[in-house]
Amino acid sequence: MSHELFSQLEQKITSAVDALEMLKMEAEELREENARLKQEREEWERRLNGLLSKFEELETSGSAMDAAPSDSPASSETY
Repeated sequence: MSHELFSQLEQKITSAVDALEMLKMEAEELREENARLKQEREEWERRLNGLLSKFEELETSGSAMDAAPSDSPASSETY
């Protein structure tokens, strides 16, 4: 194998190894970002579920008040 071909092969291998190292670092950064985003999404879901629970409580208490007879004098009077 000529010296020139060997040098080209060495350069290509070095470039491939460098690219692989960069891809490994990028993959690690993306894993970290993915974990952060999952945690953020879980927090949003928790907060949203809390708000939905409050709406359900309002609906339930509103329905209970609508179903209960009113004791106010104006509503029991007949005209």
